[in-house]
Amino acid sequence: MTTTLEVALESTITPDPLTTLLPAEPPALLRGMARRVHDSVRAADQNLGHLEEELLRGGHEVLRQMLEKAAQQKADAAPPLCPHCQNKLSRLTGGHFTTIQTRFGSIRVQRVRGYCRRCRKWRFAADALLGLPEEGTQSPAVQEMAALTVSKMPVTEAEQVVERLAGVKISAGTLGRAARAQGQRAQEQRAQLDKKMSTPEGRAQQDPDLQLQLPLEPFTLVIELDAWNIRERDDWGQSAARRAQGEEPSRWHWAYGGTCFRLNQRAQSAGGRPTILSRGYVMTRGGVDALKEQLWAEAMRRGLGRANEVLLVADGAVWIWNLAGDRFPGARQRVDFYHVSQHLWAVAHTLHPEDPAAARAWVQPLLTKLKADESCAVITELEQLQGRLEGASAEAVQKEVNYLQSHRERMDYGTAQQKGEPLGSGAMESTCRQYQCRFKRPGQFWSQTGDEALMCLETFRRNGRWHLLFPHSADPCKN
Repeated sequence: MTTTLEVALESTITPDPLTTLLPAEPPALLRGMARRVHDSVRAADQNLGHLEEELLRGGHEVLRQMLEKAAQQKADAAPPLCPHCQNKLSRLTGGHFTTIQTRFGSIRVQRVRGYCRRCRKWRFAADALLGLPEEGTQSPAVQEMAALTVSKMPVTEAEQVVERLAGVKISAGTLGRAARAQGQRAQEQRAQLDKKMSTPEGRAQQDPDLQLQLPLEPFTLVIELDAWNIRERDDWGQSAARRAQGEEPSRWHWAYGGTCFRLNQRAQSAGGRPTILSRGYVMTRGGVDALKEQLWAEAMRRGLGRANEVLLVADGAVWIWNLAGDRFPGARQRVDFYHVSQHLWAVAHTLHPEDPAAARAWVQPLLTKLKADESCAVITELEQLQGRLEGASAEAVQKEVNYLQSHRERMDYGTAQQKGEPLGSGAMESTCRQYQCRFKRPGQFWSQTGDEALMCLETFRRNGRWHLLFPHSADPCKN
C-alpha cells in the first residue's frame, strides 16, 4: 500500500530528461525492426546488404520521432529575439506549425512568431536556432545534401542519389533551389573571409603552422593561374532576332581560376608522380578583377605574407601577367613549358607538314636546349631559320619568334629543375579540367548566378571550409 509520504516523494522526483526524447513506443518500434531483420536472415536469397536496408528503413522512424521531439524542445527554448538584428520581438503568438524535411523524414515543429519593429518583419526565432533557411523547410543536413550532390552532378542524378543513399525523397527542382541558395550563402561568406584577410583577424584563416609564432624555414609560394570556357543562356530565346540585327549571340564565357601552395608541400607519389599535399583553390565567373581579389586572399592564407619568394607559373595569356604585376609585383614569373613547346611544335609542323618523324627530330634538340636554360639560343636559331624562309612559312616562324621573345625572361626551366620547382601549371590545368567535368557536360547551359554559386560550393569544399557553411559536418575529433 502506497503511503502519503511515498506519494509526496514521487511527485518531487525530476523526470529523466533523456526519456522525453524517446519515441512513443520504442519497444514496439525496435521489435518491428528485429522482426524484419529476422525475416531477412531466414531468406536464402538475401545478403548483408538486405539486412542493412531493413535496419535503415526501420531505424528512420525511430530517429525521426526522436528528432521531432528534440527539435521541438530546441524550438521551445528559442529566446524571442530577431535572428537578424537581435531586437526583442513583440506581439508574440504561439501555435505556428511547420513541416521540416530532414534526413530521417518529415517532422512537425510548433514555433512562436513575433514582430521585429526594427526590421519591420514577422520572425520565427526558432527557425534560426534550428538552422532553417528564411524561405524553405529543409533541415541543415538536407541543405548539405543538396549542396554537395548538385555541385557534383546534374539535379536529376542528384535526386536519385540522395533518395538511394540517404533515403530522402527530394525533387530535382527543390535540390537545385536549395543548392543555389547555399552557393549564394557561400559567396557571402567568401566575401567576408576575403575582406578580413587584410585585417589582423585574417591571421586565424591561415594554415595552422603559419599561425604559430615560430620561425619557419624559408619557403617559396607557388601560384598557378588558368581559365576555361563555360556556356550560359545569354539572351535565351532571342537568338534569331539578334542574328537578324547582325549580332551573333555570345554563349561562351571565361571562368578564371588559380591555385597556390608552398613548394615544400610538393612531394612525389609512390609511382614518382608529383603531388601537392596541401593547397588553396580559387575559381570564379566574376571576371579577372574578382579572381585578383580572391586569389590574393587565398595566397595570404597559404603564406604570401611570410614567403621567402613567390613563383607564378601560367600560360602566355596577357591578362595573367597583368594580374601578376598588380597583385604579386615581386613574384618570379614562368611560362608553362608545355605551352612553349606547342609553339615550337607549330614551327616543326610548318617545316615538315607531311613527315611527323622529321618534325619530331627537328624539335627535340630545341626542347632540350629550353630545359637547359638556353632560350636565347633557341630564339636565335629560329630567327636564322626565318631568314631563310619566304611567304607563309616565314610569317609562321616570325609569329613564334615574337612569342618566345615576349617570354624570354620566363623560360628558366633548367633553374626550375635544379630547385625542384614546377616547369608548368599542370596543377591548375588539371583543376580546371575537374571543374569542367561538372560544368561542361553535353547539353548544359548555365546562368552566371547559378554557375558562380555552385563553383563557390565546390571551392569551399576543396579549401576545407565546408564546415563554415554546415557546422554540423565538422570533424567531432577536432572539437
